[in-house]
Amino acid sequence: MSDSVLSISAVSEMSGTVLSGRTALVTGASSGIGWETARLLAGLGATVLVHARTAAEAEAAVGRLVAAGARRDQLVELAADFTHLAEIAVLAGTVVKHYPALDLLVNNAAAMAPERCTLTEDGNEVSLQVNFLAAHLLARLLRAPLSAAGDARIVNVSSSLHRTASMNWSDPHRTKRYSRVAAYAQSQLALTMATAEMAPAGSDITAVSLNPGQCATALLPLYGRTGAPAAEGAAAVVRLCLPGVPVANGAYYDGGSVAQTALVAQEERSLKRLARLADQLVGRAA
Repeated sequence: MSDSVLSISAVSEMSGTVLSGRTALVTGASSGIGWETARLLAGLGATVLVHARTAAEAEAAVGRLVAAGARRDQLVELAADFTHLAEIAVLAGTVVKHYPALDLLVNNAAAMAPERCTLTEDGNEVSLQVNFLAAHLLARLLRAPLSAAGDARIVNVSSSLHRTASMNWSDPHRTKRYSRVAAYAQSQLALTMATAEMAPAGSDITAVSLNPGQCATALLPLYGRTGAPAAEGAAAVVRLCLPGVPVANGAYYDGGSVAQTALVAQEERSLKRLARLADQLVGRAA
C-alpha cells in the first residue's frame, strides 16, 4: 500500500478516543477485512455492531475481538443471512430500534460467485444480492439513523475488478451466459456505481467506495495466489471512517487516493437505470 494509506501501526498509535461516542455497523465482520475493520474501529473507541451470517458466527467473532483486546461493552452481535432480503430488513429494523443515530455503515459483506449460476430465494443471483443489493437495502432502511447522526459515512468495500465489469441490463442475474468472475465483477461495479445515490443531497451522509487492495481473504482466489494481510485492507477502510479525513461523496478510493472508476459509473443515465433496477430487485423488502 502507498504511504498515503493509514498503516496498521499508525492506527494502533492513534488515541482510543478518536471515535468515542460513535456507532459503526460493519457487515461481514466474522472474518477477513470485516473482522479486522471491527477490531480497529473498536480500538479507536467506537461502539461496533458486528454483523455475521449467523448468531453463532457473530458470537465467535465477538469472542475473538475481545481476545484481541476489544472491550466487550463496545461490541454488539448482529446476525442476518444476506441471501435472504427479509433478514436484511429485520437487521435494519433492529438497528433503527436500538440506535437512533448511526455514524458509520461499512458495507463489507461479500460472497464469491459460485461456479454455476445460483439464485437466492428472492430470485437474485447470489453475489449480486450479497455484494450489492444488501448494501443498497441497508443504506435505504438505515437512512434515518444515519441522517440523525450528522456527518455520517457509508463506506462500501468494492474491488478493482469493477473496472473490468459490465452491467448486463437485460439479464442482470446472468442466467443465460454465466461466468463467476463476470458475476462477481458486476456486483462490485453495481456497488461502486450506487455509492453516491446512498447519500442523497441534504441527508447529512457521505458515501464512498474503495478498493482495499489484494488481501488474503476468502475472495483471494478471484485475484491471485498471494495477498496482503487482511488488516492492511482494513486500515484502508478505517482511514475513510475517520472524521479528520475529508472525503468526497460518491468518490472511489484506491491506494489512499481518489481513483478513476469504470466509465459507466460516471454515466448519469446508467446510474439512474441501476437505481431503478435495484429498487425493483429488492422489492417489498425496501
